[in-house]
Amino acid sequence: MDFSLIAPPTLAISFLIFFFLHKLFFSAKKRSTSRNVPEAGGAWPIIGHLHLLNGPEMPHKIFGRMADKYGPIFQLKLGVKQVVIVSDHKIAKECFTTNDMTFATRPKSLASDILGYKYGFFALAPYGPYWREIRKIVTTELFSARRIQMLKHMRESKVRSAVKKIYNNWLKNNKSSNLNGAVKLDMKEWFGNLIMNTMVKILFGVQYTGNEDEERSKSLKTIRRFFELLGTFVVADFLPYLRWLDIGDHEKAMKETAKEIDFIMEDWLAEHKRKLRVNKIGDEEDFMDVMLSICEDKDLPGGFDADTIIKATCMAMLSASVDTTLVSLTWTLSLLLNNYQAIKKAQDELDTHVGKNRCVQGSDIKNLVYLQAIVNESLRLYSAGPLLVPHESIEDCVVSGYHIPKGTRLLVNIWKLHHDPKVWPNPHEFKPERFLTTHKDVDVRGNHFELIPFGSGRRSCPGISLALQVIHYVLAVLLQGFEIKRPSEEPIDMSESFGLTILKASPLEVHLTPRLDSNLYE
Repeated sequence: MDFSLIAPPTLAISFLIFFFLHKLFFSAKKRSTSRNVPEAGGAWPIIGHLHLLNGPEMPHKIFGRMADKYGPIFQLKLGVKQVVIVSDHKIAKECFTTNDMTFATRPKSLASDILGYKYGFFALAPYGPYWREIRKIVTTELFSARRIQMLKHMRESKVRSAVKKIYNNWLKNNKSSNLNGAVKLDMKEWFGNLIMNTMVKILFGVQYTGNEDEERSKSLKTIRRFFELLGTFVVADFLPYLRWLDIGDHEKAMKETAKEIDFIMEDWLAEHKRKLRVNKIGDEEDFMDVMLSICEDKDLPGGFDADTIIKATCMAMLSASVDTTLVSLTWTLSLLLNNYQAIKKAQDELDTHVGKNRCVQGSDIKNLVYLQAIVNESLRLYSAGPLLVPHESIEDCVVSGYHIPKGTRLLVNIWKLHHDPKVWPNPHEFKPERFLTTHKDVDVRGNHFELIPFGSGRRSCPGISLALQVIHYVLAVLLQGFEIKRPSEEPIDMSESFGLTILKASPLEVHLTPRLDSNLYE
């Protein structure tokens, strides 16, 4: 017998068996040395802890109280789904660094299927080639430093136009009103219209004309409803065998909203194709133009047709940018109106670094450190999404010494992280100064896990830079241009409304009086 022929395969097989047994042994040992995540009490048969989310209290506050009782990492059983809640920045860091790849996917849901173009909506898509490709396109073509700089003049002109309307309204109405020379405005509506106009122009090149207020209002209402439904706890997601009942009529509402969204997207896409056929793209390509050119020449993974990819990706950009920016600006101004001394400090800073003889520019923001601190503190206190969009483990892993099985959903309660008294003294107090002193090195870009309003890791928001530029600039223009007061001595109502993002429940009515020369509003 020729052992030279037998030895190589024998050694190879032996090595493979040894490797398999070694891996099996150490995996078992790893599991045996890790513990199960503590489970919250109060579960009911079949539905588990679902009854706790029946309202009226917001889920992030319910989970926050539970963390006080069960610890910074605990698990719930929501129907047939196992969910781990993380409420500590060190554990969150472990999830989004050491285990970032493990938690890189999104759980399946009715909303992702119906509203998200059957998972074509990349923010809700499972981790894989399709998600990686679309995120790369979005990051390069919309959120790169070059593109953001190119779009700067467009963003600033939209803000200036909106401010001019406020001034013209003041000229028209202040003398006939009983507001001591001020004009009254609902800033929540104003922010929504401004951000909608800006992003619709950037993404689709659309300028509202004719009956624009009705068009814009309908689009914003549809997008708001879209996000409300994305954030709704749907019973069928946790008890799939009850889907046929459509408890709460959520599936019906999702299908109706999906049709409305698709109608808007189809209309804009058809117009872009028509312009492309007659070679009338114009001086500036919008994002839908870019998507059309990419999808024409590229075989993208995922099994979606080109039109679906374009509509789903553009919808992801529009819904996320309008809603989250509106929410952040509304809460920031609400906090300022309850803290007049912060408004004065910000206006003094503007007067020092910009003056009253010219309009503030985007390039001035880097010098407005107190204004930046205001935004950071607002994002800490009122993150647009106090619970990060759910993640799901694609394999077994260990977090903080606890065994997390494959298929476990992960919810990071950033509201709890951002209100941790061990990290943030007097955590419920609005104190921008903390970002100029004790927390001056902490930013919101996902690198400091004490403050992650945009998430962290590979599934973090890709539009952080654009969002911050818009929020800083809009706030600076308003504070430079107007004295802003509450309608009464009563504090601003800070009640929240529920959705994937948490918007202020009531309107934000303010009294505005110009504080610059009239020529600066032209």
